[in-house]
Amino acid sequence: MSMLLSFMLQTVIASTAPAYAKDKAPDDGVPVRVVVCDDAKAPIATAVVRHPLEADRHRVNAVDGSWEASVLYLPDGSELRFTAGMTLNLEISAPGYTTQVLTYQVRKRRNLIDVTLPKIEVDDGQLEEPTISFGRDEPRE
Repeated sequence: MSMLLSFMLQTVIASTAPAYAKDKAPDDGVPVRVVVCDDAKAPIATAVVRHPLEADRHRVNAVDGSWEASVLYLPDGSELRFTAGMTLNLEISAPGYTTQVLTYQVRKRRNLIDVTLPKIEVDDGQLEEPTISFGRDEPRE
């Protein structure tokens, strides 16, 4: 009797295990997370992340400045899946900040890239308004 009970218990456990397991499919890419901050470590809500072969720009989360993906869709319809060991090139930019181009070696897990964008310094004395002259305008004395 105990042998029958043991067999039934093993059958129930084996049949319910896949329902609770959260195994990733082997063809899923490895997730890579990019967090974009300024010099004061505050998130930049207007930052975008782009791969050089990709036409789309991906906006970061406005609250924490993060972007995460495991696959990118290229303009020719192909997919670029992130795999362990691959070299990933990304361009991170935001209005008013210097654009950063980075190269990252993807690991099996814990792919967190912290990017600090320096603010573009503009000297107000260097900017001059352009003079646009029209044919009917006469110079002032």
